[in-house]
Amino acid sequence: MRNVIIIGSGPAGFTAALYASRANLEPLMFEGDVPELPGGQLMTTTDVENFPGFPEGVMGPELMERMRKQATRFGTEIVTGMVERVQFEAGGHTVVVNGESHRARALIIATGAKARLLGLDNEKRLMGHGVSTCATCDGAFFRDKPIVVVGGGDSAMEEANFLARFGSKVTVIHRRQEFRASKIMLERAQKNPKVEFVLDTVVTDILGDKVVSGVKLENRKTGETSELECNGFFVAIGHTPQTEIFRDVLELDDEGYIVAEGDSSRTGVAGVFAAGDCVDHTYRQAITAAGMGCKAAIDAERYLESLD
Repeated sequence: MRNVIIIGSGPAGFTAALYASRANLEPLMFEGDVPELPGGQLMTTTDVENFPGFPEGVMGPELMERMRKQATRFGTEIVTGMVERVQFEAGGHTVVVNGESHRARALIIATGAKARLLGLDNEKRLMGHGVSTCATCDGAFFRDKPIVVVGGGDSAMEEANFLARFGSKVTVIHRRQEFRASKIMLERAQKNPKVEFVLDTVVTDILGDKVVSGVKLENRKTGETSELECNGFFVAIGHTPQTEIFRDVLELDDEGYIVAEGDSSRTGVAGVFAAGDCVDHTYRQAITAAGMGCKAAIDAERYLESLD
């Protein structure tokens, strides 16, 4: 029987592991595996310039490797593997990985979320080289350059307004005439002089050899094709939390995010805590995920103390 099992890596998982291991809880972490890359979304990014402590910036994979080493330095045991099943019980929670059962008195879930993509071949190839899913993370890289945002919801409007601070022009590509965005968010984008809209249109390809240079477009009504120059390509069509295996055992909201109690990391099941992007659909930043991982580890430690 373990004290703590952590499901998922990334900033939330590694920070939870760091705090739990320094509290002598000897946590066991299952960091994921292909197709869910260990280390989370930062493993697919290049320069990270907004994580405190790195004034010159740091590559996403390097940041995750540093967090991993720091967690293992204090005694975290890390196993590469995907969780197949979980079972919550009063005497201890069971996690099945690679056909083997592991039990712990406390469980921290940090499985993260995946940005939804268009499914284009060049989308993944140019990810981190002009293609991004986070304006807050990467907007400053495109100062005085043309930017394209794909989407029609609040996230797309928010990203367009944010990116307009940096880019020479922001073009929002939306496949319909109608928007899912709230009226106030849409009006803000429409009133922004640097934001333009191309409607009834889909992106069929992303252009560029080593970095993004433009996109290919197709009008859904006329079939007319065209090309649009851009250096930044931001996909803002939503995120999918990695919580499917918890659907029948934890309370999830309408979008699939784990519901935590108040400002804590506690879920509705005693001894089960959640942190990072599998909970947070508001901020979705590495630093906020790390902070939530810290909270989860402290909550788990106090829970175990109450049992003892």
